Amino acid sequence: MSATIIDGKALGAKVREEVAALVVEVGHVGLATVLVGDDPASHIYIDLKQKAATAAGMDARDLKLPGDTSEDELLVTIAELNADDGVDGLLVQLPLPDHIDENRVIESIAPEKDVDGIHPVNAGRLYLGRPTLVPGTPLGIMRMLDEYEIPLEGARAVVVGRSAIVGKPMAHLLLQRNATVTICHSRTQDLQRHTLDADVLVAAVGRTHLIAADMVKSGATVIDVGMNRDESSRKVLGDVDPGAMELAAYMTPVPGGVGPMTIAMVLQNAVTAARLRRGVPIATPKN
Repeated sequence: MSATIIDGKALGAKVREEVAALVVEVGHVGLATVLVGDDPASHIYIDLKQKAATAAGMDARDLKLPGDTSEDELLVTIAELNADDGVDGLLVQLPLPDHIDENRVIESIAPEKDVDGIHPVNAGRLYLGRPTLVPGTPLGIMRMLDEYEIPLEGARAVVVGRSAIVGKPMAHLLLQRNATVTICHSRTQDLQRHTLDADVLVAAVGRTHLIAADMVKSGATVIDVGMNRDESSRKVLGDVDPGAMELAAYMTPVPGGVGPMTIAMVLQNAVTAARLRRGVPIATPKN
């Protein structure tokens, strides 16, 4: 029996409709994106975010800076956007050119406008169980799990990957929903021993088919965050072997799974930022 497909494309469209309704309710949501340089993938991501923001009725500003922009010049631009009352959400597309310190740039973004949820203040709030702005990918995964009514309380959840934008926040969100969470990564010894215990398995390490089909527990829910380009076929492949579909109860496809949700949740974060800036309280998960 093959797994039920968790359709991120359809759910992402549903979230964007919800966001559009909230934009009308709020009255104005300004989202500014900043791109430095000519990285082709970054251009695609920014264009997708801009298109989605505009379709949702947001005041979308698209700032594209040349690759030789200095770190100080970029910081001045960010400071201006921080001070602009018409901008509710601010996103600086990563990666940045090598001559720019990414950490310094991230920390320069006003926490209340940080729609990527990666400023240390927002990371700290998540760690303490009082999240406000959370990275879009793990936030989108939580929405997927809720939409498909995947039980989390008391479940064994294994997150493979420890990045600051996916793995670590994912683990915290699951923990706050009373899952028992294990964090693994590419150097975990005997990875299969951990993954076979997982009722919910999130693979976010960026290595093609690192999780073989026989590493997945029968009846598990599998969330594949991997977006790995195969050089010969040019296809986008996940971190999980598609053969796991025959064992899992639920599984996200690649592409069409987590990706569309990430953009949708960035837009949701922009609305959250706008509401918080206007003093509208936002509910947070209970510990």
